Amino acid sequence: MQQRQQDHPVTHSIKPLGGYIELQLPEKEEYYPSLIKVNTGTNAFEYILKVHSYKHVYLPYFTCEAMLKPVKDLGLQYTFYHIDRNLDPVINFEMSPDDCFVYTNYFGIKQKTVSRLANQLKNLIIDNSQAFFSHPIPRIDTFYSCRKFFGVPDGSYLQLNSLWRLELEQDVSCDRFSHLIKSIDMGTEAGYGDYVEHSTTLLSVSLKEMSELSKKILGTINYEYCRERRHANFSFLNEFLQEKNELPIEFFEGDAPQLYPLLLPRDGLKAQLIQRKIFVPTFWPNVFKWTSSSMFENTLSRNLIALPIDHRYDLDDMERMVTVINQLL
Repeated sequence: MQQRQQDHPVTHSIKPLGGYIELQLPEKEEYYPSLIKVNTGTNAFEYILKVHSYKHVYLPYFTCEAMLKPVKDLGLQYTFYHIDRNLDPVINFEMSPDDCFVYTNYFGIKQKTVSRLANQLKNLIIDNSQAFFSHPIPRIDTFYSCRKFFGVPDGSYLQLNSLWRLELEQDVSCDRFSHLIKSIDMGTEAGYGDYVEHSTTLLSVSLKEMSELSKKILGTINYEYCRERRHANFSFLNEFLQEKNELPIEFFEGDAPQLYPLLLPRDGLKAQLIQRKIFVPTFWPNVFKWTSSSMFENTLSRNLIALPIDHRYDLDDMERMVTVINQLL
């Protein structure tokens, strides 16, 4: 036995035998197994920009500030454009062959607009970070953010309208996993500080392949249940809140949005909801820096109530939110 150990030294390429038993996850199929897998949505956007060598980017005013990072890092010019009250882009300019146009499938309810733009514009990039269950249109560059829909430490899918592929190092995300573990043992509030810290860390990570940890987790999810739950929860909220909602809602069979966007001009409502443990984020604080108070995007960031509708919740939870909102108005 001693001689065998000398003839066959242990290396990382040899499967280890024995030792402790690791975390065991069931093996199923990911939702987008054929798409490119990278570590973050912002880096998926960078991947697209690198492959196509665009010189100028049109971005919506109403977007996450992280979208500017790859644009600036690559030294590209950029121009903001407006959206109207239907969340559709206002295109009052001409694009050159070196330009690209980024449109966000807002909240996962703008697939009809995505389809129209796919037939109308060249060099279109669709940000489906808020629309995980909206399948990409063939030959349209499209990227997703897994973290906005599921409990994973990193992960983004990318459809690329090119045969060129970048060679990427694989990311390692075990040190960005503590908020997910704490949420099981101690609840999401206990893990929130870790979540914020890890989210900030992800803003500076370089473009890499999706971590093996996230791939494993994404292969265990009951996607049909998650999709149906989101659809049912959104439908319930829309039935009881649409008359109050100043944002026109397009909602179709099969849609599974990220959240329910309730637009109400009521100062302090977000804080009141948070006090009642209905946690609603602001999309996006950076918009206040880019816009004036008279612009629709500013109003949207200030007054939008982003109500949670994901697979953790059922119709009883939706009824509770409707009741609280009605009490506060």
